[in-house]
Amino acid sequence: MTNADTPRPKDVEAYLRGLQDRICAEVERIDGTAKFLRDAWARDEGGGGESRVLADGAVFERAGVNFSDIRGTKLPPAATAARPELVGRGFRAMGVSLVFHPRNPYAPTVHANVRFLIAEKEGEEPVWWFGGGFDLTPYYGFAEDAIHWHATARDACAPFGPDVHTKLKATCDEYFFLKHRNEPRGIGGLFYDDWTVGGFEASFALMQSVGDHFLPAYVPIVERRIGMPYTQRERDWQLYRRGRYVEFNLVWDRGTLFGLQSKGRIESILMSMPPLVAWHYNHQPEPGSPEAEFIADYLRPRDWLNL
Repeated sequence: MTNADTPRPKDVEAYLRGLQDRICAEVERIDGTAKFLRDAWARDEGGGGESRVLADGAVFERAGVNFSDIRGTKLPPAATAARPELVGRGFRAMGVSLVFHPRNPYAPTVHANVRFLIAEKEGEEPVWWFGGGFDLTPYYGFAEDAIHWHATARDACAPFGPDVHTKLKATCDEYFFLKHRNEPRGIGGLFYDDWTVGGFEASFALMQSVGDHFLPAYVPIVERRIGMPYTQRERDWQLYRRGRYVEFNLVWDRGTLFGLQSKGRIESILMSMPPLVAWHYNHQPEPGSPEAEFIADYLRPRDWLNL
């Protein structure tokens, strides 16, 4: 095994813990009033983590940033479905995952995660991979926000090859799609899994680049939108569209499934849920309304960098 292929879980853990600290500090700065509750936890089968949740802030209704580092004797089915040769291996899975739900309907919900998994078996080489990405779920459309978001995503991928951004954007559009609704969850971003391209060093560098570009991608957008005036109409639309976020996480998200199958901590797994949400039977936005325009113009895959 070459040096570039030798996994360094301790270095990954150190990076992830530092990323959690940086992101939480910036969220508290933006919010200006609320602070994160820190909840360290241990897992009976091995490992643990720290969940940090900010609630009822001036800007964020809820913001959760979770670090987890769990271990087990057998990979759960969600991890072995596409790799049956790994059934029965012990594992260590660590990552940072976050979801922010701003109060203002013009400020988008955002999700990001970066993660590393290593599966080991006595007498055999370890099998490892990285995954992660970030995606944006607005409730009203602003072209400048979409362009900035995707341009920053492109910058995160640029050092790793000319086709990486194109691939990760397409994978994100495909993954964050509600099949039962036949619509995207939002405007996409980046998503990748089972990533080992170039060996450990190159793959770890990609994960760090994605993590490091999250704040530059999101902060300018939320700071532009949090002061915009809104009425109950916009608030009602936000709560209705939040329902799509809940549906995706509970029906389609592989990370949620992995957490449940690995007997993860339920409070940490479900901290991504918005505090308030609404469902309305067969709701259709009024033709020509901003809400209808958002559905038509933003809830479809688009090349925002080459309009």
